[in-house]
Amino acid sequence: MNFIFISPNFPHTYWNFCDRLKKNGVNVLGIGDAPYYTLEPQLQECLTEYYFVNDMKDYDKMYRAVAFFAFKYGKIDWLESNNEFWLEQDAHLRSDFNITTGIGAAQIADWKYKFNMKKSYAAANIPSARCHKISTKAEAKKFLDEVGFPVIVKPDNGVGALDTWKLSCDADFEKFFENPPAVQYVMEEFITGEIYSYDVIADSKGEPLFESSSVFPQPVMDVVNNQMDLEYFTIPDIPEQLRKFGRAALKSFGVKSRFAHMEFFRLTKAKKGIGDVGDFAGLEVNMRPAGGYTPDMMDFAHSTDVYQIWADMVVHDKRILPDSGEHNFCVYAARRDFNEYVHSHEEIVRKYGNVLVMCERMPEGISATMGNQMYTIKAKTEAEKNEFVNFVFAKR
Repeated sequence: MNFIFISPNFPHTYWNFCDRLKKNGVNVLGIGDAPYYTLEPQLQECLTEYYFVNDMKDYDKMYRAVAFFAFKYGKIDWLESNNEFWLEQDAHLRSDFNITTGIGAAQIADWKYKFNMKKSYAAANIPSARCHKISTKAEAKKFLDEVGFPVIVKPDNGVGALDTWKLSCDADFEKFFENPPAVQYVMEEFITGEIYSYDVIADSKGEPLFESSSVFPQPVMDVVNNQMDLEYFTIPDIPEQLRKFGRAALKSFGVKSRFAHMEFFRLTKAKKGIGDVGDFAGLEVNMRPAGGYTPDMMDFAHSTDVYQIWADMVVHDKRILPDSGEHNFCVYAARRDFNEYVHSHEEIVRKYGNVLVMCERMPEGISATMGNQMYTIKAKTEAEKNEFVNFVFAKR
């Protein structure tokens, strides 16, 4: 089996995907914009060959890279980046090279564009916020008159919470339209709630081989726009309604043979037409693994190896690794360099060294969302989780 892995060096833990593929007997071929000598040794060991492309946004160069591998190694069976930024390009390359193990160019819009997602939520009977694709100020005002303030405005095809804002009054609305964005935006009615993810590895029939959930207590939009400390955590068990909605979304979005990250609101304030406090509602889907080091957090929370489960899905279309039966919290807390904290880095490491599973500086490319310095622990109880977060974030 020939598998082309696009940008296998980012995030740096993605070498694990390549490693598990190699262990399963797969011929792993990498394409990336980092020179080969800069790749981590673990990644170099996993790759049969690596093709350097200095500008991966240049489709012609990417096409040539895939064509080179196809000429040298024969039919390409899989092509994947597991990265939000490259999903559309991945789809076009699959279509151009007749790679049928993943979604093609004709279908990708329903996975990438937030306005298009609404029809799949409706098909699955999953409530979601009403949404308007912004065309003119007058049409946006009609929608606003219908749903009322506040509303959220965000790119129809965006990554994370970048360039997302909350409009709370007429002044905010007017300011937004003083210099409207050059790209297509959508406007959504506001839902008050915490974000819960439904993370899944699905087989070729769209059946879940692995499921997990992480909770984001702070609105990611606020974390990014206000550069707040970031806390989120993988939980031991998935709430039953979330599991039901996640599995329904798998079917309605047509998710097969891939790792996916879907986000839902759990309402902390009742919303007419959506649900009561504690109910779930669809937010958006990301048809790749959860961002940053969340796959590693799933490993720690569930005492498993999601990289191996994914590689077994690719090669065998089934799960081979059994459930360990041990499920905990895995808690991520990331600080900002410009804040002054009560407890030093050394104090945190000393106090939590026995349960600290990750401790790293975050890459510049994702630090706006993920923070500058992160600490991640396993916790058996919610009380342990809260004590850790309070200790890390305590400020002078």
